[in-house]
Amino acid sequence: MKLTGAQILMKCLEREGVKHIFGYPGGVVLDIYDELARTPNIRHILVRHEQAAVHAADGYARASSTVGVALVTSGPGATNTVTGIASAYLDSIPIVVITGQVPTGLIGNDAFQEVDIVGITRPCTKHNYLVKDVKDLAKTLHEAFYIARSGRPGPVLVDLPKDVSQASTVPKFPEVVKIKSYNPTYHANPRQVSRALDMILSAKKPVLYTGGGIVLSDSSEELYKFATSLQIPVTSTLMGLGGFPGDHPLWMGMLGMHGTYCANMAVSQADVLIAVGARFDDRVTGKLSEFAPHAKIVHIDIDPSSISKNVQVDIPIVGDCKDTLGQLNELLEDKPVRDWTEVRRPWLDTVNEWSTTHPLTYTWDDKVIKPQFVVEKLYELTKGEAYITTEVGQNQMWAAQFYKFKHPRRLMTSGGLGVMGYGFPAAMGVQLAKPDAVVIDIAGDGSIQMNIQELITVVDNKLPVKIAILNNSFLGMVRQWQQLFYDRRYSATP
Repeated sequence: MKLTGAQILMKCLEREGVKHIFGYPGGVVLDIYDELARTPNIRHILVRHEQAAVHAADGYARASSTVGVALVTSGPGATNTVTGIASAYLDSIPIVVITGQVPTGLIGNDAFQEVDIVGITRPCTKHNYLVKDVKDLAKTLHEAFYIARSGRPGPVLVDLPKDVSQASTVPKFPEVVKIKSYNPTYHANPRQVSRALDMILSAKKPVLYTGGGIVLSDSSEELYKFATSLQIPVTSTLMGLGGFPGDHPLWMGMLGMHGTYCANMAVSQADVLIAVGARFDDRVTGKLSEFAPHAKIVHIDIDPSSISKNVQVDIPIVGDCKDTLGQLNELLEDKPVRDWTEVRRPWLDTVNEWSTTHPLTYTWDDKVIKPQFVVEKLYELTKGEAYITTEVGQNQMWAAQFYKFKHPRRLMTSGGLGVMGYGFPAAMGVQLAKPDAVVIDIAGDGSIQMNIQELITVVDNKLPVKIAILNNSFLGMVRQWQQLFYDRRYSATP
């Protein structure tokens, strides 16, 4: 039976298990929206700005462990998605963004609301497509979802001209994806894994440095087993928070510029650093020549381009974090039994002393409510079980420092791009993915204004999202840098 491109699109989305789409209609996608209205299994969430659609799809993907979907029109509708796409790209979040495009015969003619969104997003998508023939649509969409969620996840854009969505064909829905140039390595080389374990077992001051790859690969249980079996202290990046319980004795807190004294000292003194699903970001390493100066480095990551990109490593391991940690745990079972608590006691005593003598703290003030206290109180009231989104700035760091994330996929934040205005629309996506959960956007008075129009979306869809605005009446982090490095010249932050 012949189907139109719009009908094929809906069938493909249903086959991929899509339940929600975040979007905003426009002229070239009206055929798609007409068909969407006849597809009861997919709920459309009408946002008030296309940037919010992508952030909401991002939050939905993180909370649900599925691919988030956004649908927008051509021209400004498409360009408004770029910030959200770039944020998802840097944070490795699986989303598919479907953009409308002018009819194929008008492409390149400067038609009304025509932009080369494929060219614009090429640097910030994992892959993108311009569909020129309706016969290719089903295959393209199946590939798009596969690419978005496989390997190192990321955003994929599908640009769909109006005439393609209107054209008809008898579709062929592929069951498998065959892409010769794309074949992610999931199973790590056993020889490299064995070498890594031998190095770790011989270490006197090992540290586990984890990143967002732990969360994205759902390998928290494997990490917990490995760390506790060998009594190795754990730190993480902002994106890795929750991958290891934030209330566990082996947890040292976040690493880097906004991290704890304990975590940074431990890495600086470590003799073996095991990096799992982390990319050695500049906010973590600082001056590269002085990062982990005494350590042999094991780097586990599914993306081969990330390994030795910023820091040269001694044992590179390309593979899925869950699979690789599973291999390490299996190999460990065949090793002679040792009392690792006793073996690690000198190192753990040192780490615990750093943690005790230099904790994260703040000065109490009877006249004002300190933002750190607010975050601590939220943790207490929610028993650490809430889903937290953040904006970007001081609010983001206070949330990371003072909310003890005990579970993965509980913190949603724009880590790589640092998007002000991310948290609120992301919270909408999280709430739809987890309708019975407590979802809180921890925001600043500056960031919340970036996408505050989505209050209408929240009300229309009866989403019980909570917003905690830490109002210091300034663009706090900018002002803080001006105070520290610009002799208190408060330009644009009076």
